[in-house]
Amino acid sequence: MTSPLVQSVPAKPAFELPAEDRTLSPYTGYTRAHWEATADGLLRAAWRWATPGRALLDLPGRPSRSGVRSDGLEGYARTFLAAAFRVAGAEGKDPHGWLDRYADGLAAGTRTPGRDDTESWPLILDHHVQGQPMVESASVALGLRLTRTWLWDRLDSGVRDRAEEWLRGALRHTPAPNNWYLFPYSVAGFLESVGRGDAETARARERARDLMEGWYRGQGWYADGDGRAFDHYNGWALHLYPVLDALLAGDTETPSPYGDRLREHLDGFSLLFGADGAPIHFGRSLTYRFAASAAVGLGAVTGHTPLAPGVSRRLVNGSLRYFLDRGATGTDGLLSLGWHGRHEATLQSYSGPASPYWASKAFVALLAPRDHPLWTATEEAAPSEGPDRVLALPAPGLLAHSTRADGIVRLHNHGSDHIRPHEGESGVADDPLYSRQSYSTRTGPTAAANVADNQLTVEIAGAVSGRRRIQPLGAGDGDGWGWAASAHLPVFTSGAPMVPGLRVESVTVVRGRYELRAHRVLGAPPGSRVRQTGWATGPEETVRSALHGLHGWETRDEVRAPQGTAYTRWAIVPRLTGEAEGTALFVALASLTAEPDAAPLSEAVHEVTVDGDTGTVEVRWADDGSRTRIAFDPLTVGHG
Repeated sequence: MTSPLVQSVPAKPAFELPAEDRTLSPYTGYTRAHWEATADGLLRAAWRWATPGRALLDLPGRPSRSGVRSDGLEGYARTFLAAAFRVAGAEGKDPHGWLDRYADGLAAGTRTPGRDDTESWPLILDHHVQGQPMVESASVALGLRLTRTWLWDRLDSGVRDRAEEWLRGALRHTPAPNNWYLFPYSVAGFLESVGRGDAETARARERARDLMEGWYRGQGWYADGDGRAFDHYNGWALHLYPVLDALLAGDTETPSPYGDRLREHLDGFSLLFGADGAPIHFGRSLTYRFAASAAVGLGAVTGHTPLAPGVSRRLVNGSLRYFLDRGATGTDGLLSLGWHGRHEATLQSYSGPASPYWASKAFVALLAPRDHPLWTATEEAAPSEGPDRVLALPAPGLLAHSTRADGIVRLHNHGSDHIRPHEGESGVADDPLYSRQSYSTRTGPTAAANVADNQLTVEIAGAVSGRRRIQPLGAGDGDGWGWAASAHLPVFTSGAPMVPGLRVESVTVVRGRYELRAHRVLGAPPGSRVRQTGWATGPEETVRSALHGLHGWETRDEVRAPQGTAYTRWAIVPRLTGEAEGTALFVALASLTAEPDAAPLSEAVHEVTVDGDTGTVEVRWADDGSRTRIAFDPLTVGHG
């Protein structure tokens, strides 16, 4: 069986893959051999750019803000992680001699760290000085821990001592105030595993554990630091490092919350992959691509998962194939800086040529041996391929829903932002990867310089507001429907940064493909204009965006986003506009669908009743006569 929603795009990786197995893998055709071949292909392409002593992999492309030497270390460390999973998963078999290359590089790179020569690795310093090497130290440490028997134990004692001294820089300097604290945690775990632990390593590990407890917010979700940043770092960092550490330590007796939290995370996160294999396009560092499936693979390897093996396999295979089919590697076999192919707007300033190789984390799935159920079970449908589903996640303030008819997953953000506790809102620019109200597996946000998709803005005297710090107000779901709500204070980039008393409260209610978006604007000065935008889609896409005003809106038009999204070269964004003064209610219906015969939104709602005095909205749906009621003061949402 082949899912009609998982058709390949005419693109091929620059390396050979095995024949498909549509019996064992009816959805993707991929097997464990495809993972091994992909790891080998990526490594072979990257190693063409190694320095003579093999300490740095200087991949081509624009350098990151950390500089070319740090970028070269990044190339070594992140590909080492892929090689380590590849060899460890094969019980030490290394037909391509990858580990010999990394052993040579370790010896050369640690000989004179900090020296400006061809091979020396940069020193690990504080995150705000020269911090990127601290990130890479975790990959080096994990690579050495995974391959200890075949690499570390065979090194000259002098090389081992030098490697330890370089790695200890991660323990002696200050990480960034987020998932970075797990990098010294992983370094310390490796040093302790080879008998080199001490009070310094113990402190690094205890410090990370304490922070993790403060960052854990429930439902399997960690904030990435002390703020409210919830994104893919939850899976490929905050779950990955402690659970993998416990696996490598063979610690099955000591009670730990990390495995249970991973299990709970996967119960919801597994819905955030579309029927085409795409992960949700949300949050920073999306150029890591199929690393999004690392938590799924790790759950299968460790048993900390609610998913059947065939479902886990469907998700990891689907994610890998999604990107390989869409040109992620390019003709040279290198992972490009982008999403499908190259895409500048996807990137952060810290991204360098080797940054995409954090995708190597997905190869944790190879730690499951060939006879593991992850590889022997027949693929089963992904959660997004089952019946229409709605999932509310009150802890991070997110609301997800999928539709079987087109396999699209949509995520409505009412709780995740990228504002640190010490930052003032007026000094932080809108981040398209966090500030938008909605994201999906088939669309990306428009670039910061273009009109913002999926956003409610207030315009005063020509100045347009942004959405920075998000205050979650609640979320919930029922039989076939769900809701999430939040509030924010509009921030302006010109003129006064804020208007006293101006506040926006927003509620999203979903049923199938329909998204009811209700907003209450409070404290709007005379002459204020309010605008609501919908999903950004392009002319070459089969997915369609619709936006229909139900109350408060005066005009509808479409705005062009010439820089496009990660999915389309340019995009069109539907927009509604209305006027507000004092307190005003606005209600709209939005939709993103690939259904060929989807009915227009104007036919979806039979009746809308709005009471501005009490702040209530009631909608009667045309399909079954059910009603959705939203009250803003106090906030209550009901459906029936």
